[in-house]
Amino acid sequence: MDFLNQFTSHSSVRSFERKDLPEELKMQLLQAAQSGSSSNFVQAYSIIEIRDPDKRHEIEQIANGMGHVENTGVFYLFVADLNRNYQIARETTQDLKAITSMESLIVSIIDTTIAAQNMAVFAESQGLGICYIGGIRNDLDRISEMLELPAYTFPLYGLTIGYPKNKNEVKPRLFAEEILKIDRYQEADPVVIAEYDQRMNHYYQQRSRNTRCTDWSQRVQAHYHTLRRPEVFDFLVKQGFDFPMKEQ
Repeated sequence: MDFLNQFTSHSSVRSFERKDLPEELKMQLLQAAQSGSSSNFVQAYSIIEIRDPDKRHEIEQIANGMGHVENTGVFYLFVADLNRNYQIARETTQDLKAITSMESLIVSIIDTTIAAQNMAVFAESQGLGICYIGGIRNDLDRISEMLELPAYTFPLYGLTIGYPKNKNEVKPRLFAEEILKIDRYQEADPVVIAEYDQRMNHYYQQRSRNTRCTDWSQRVQAHYHTLRRPEVFDFLVKQGFDFPMKEQ
């Protein structure tokens, strides 16, 4: 498959064959993940493969999944992990504010996401399907307890990978002229957004499964209508991250 065509053919898969991935292929997935860029090479992430069927079942319930956590080739949970670096850094310094800072957390999240996307791209190059599972953040305390996560870690999302049973049509992306800005930021163009909404409305009504009458703007408005997971901040503080408010 042409490499660009592989990227532009991506769509999330939520229906998989009941077939485990071979160990050799899983090691290749891990190698691809580890080959991604890392800020200052801190490699501030961990990947947890969930094999225990009881844990998979509970994660499925937490994420409000539709079977694609339990019934898949392999399920990974990606963790922004500064605990490893904390263990190393504390050997030479007692002041570890640099570990618990917002900047370090952001770097860890970026490292983790680059690793996950590397794994996802390689998986699709092998004919596999993938789906990110952000719903694991619906109950961070339980996920943390289940996986025995220490301080300075943050479970970001799951990644399910397997042999596709069904695959949705590719969603049309925003027009390039709306994403790309030249030399300065430019606000959204209402005309371009309206044209894109028409395209997305047609997509949603014509796709082979789960048809609906809506468009992109309506979906965005519905998404931000409710504050989602406000408890994430408290969880991060409990995990040891420090976000002091500057005095006015």
